[in-house]
Amino acid sequence: MYKYEYETVCYTLDGWGPLSGNDYQIGEYRSIIDNRAKNGWRFVGCIPTRQRGTGHTEEMDLVFEKEE
Repeated sequence: MYKYEYETVCYTLDGWGPLSGNDYQIGEYRSIIDNRAKNGWRFVGCIPTRQRGTGHTEEMDLVFEKEE
């Protein structure tokens, strides 16, 4: 049987409008995944948990599993 845990990662969208560049800044997801792997967790995937009406994701959960 597997145990699952989730960590939330937030995006920030810089700029507004079609000519602003709409630059996304994402939190330290790589270090989160690396640290979890060191502790025996396996990265399974991600789930968007908050989106704008435009479809841009603002927040997602990273999903990790570990055999019990």
